Amino acid sequence: MSSGREMWYFEFLSCGIMESTELTIECKKRPEGIKPNALRRTGLLPANLYGHDKNESVSLVVETKAIERLMKKARLKKTEVEVNIPEMNWKGKGFVHEVQSHPAKGTLYHVSFYSPAQG
Repeated sequence: MSSGREMWYFEFLSCGIMESTELTIECKKRPEGIKPNALRRTGLLPANLYGHDKNESVSLVVETKAIERLMKKARLKKTEVEVNIPEMNWKGKGFVHEVQSHPAKGTLYHVSFYSPAQG
């Protein structure tokens, strides 16, 4: 028989594993030959998607304003996000894995998404 204290601790741990909110981000495949700084000047942010295809990653771009709005609601590696890439006909659940920012300006520089492979 377990005490109420142990049960509370288990419930606390199981609740803190993953936060589930309905957040969506739409990305596009990154055009070849365009430098990252040129993308940033046009309001796009370089991004990557890892894990969806086990060993392969995809280079993407996402609107900087969209990521800024998303990051006000999402927590790194905790909040589930719906990642949508219409050009690839791919939609899946993932997490914001890493966000890089400019060291002096504090502006966003790069974002990485991780989506566990299906099957």
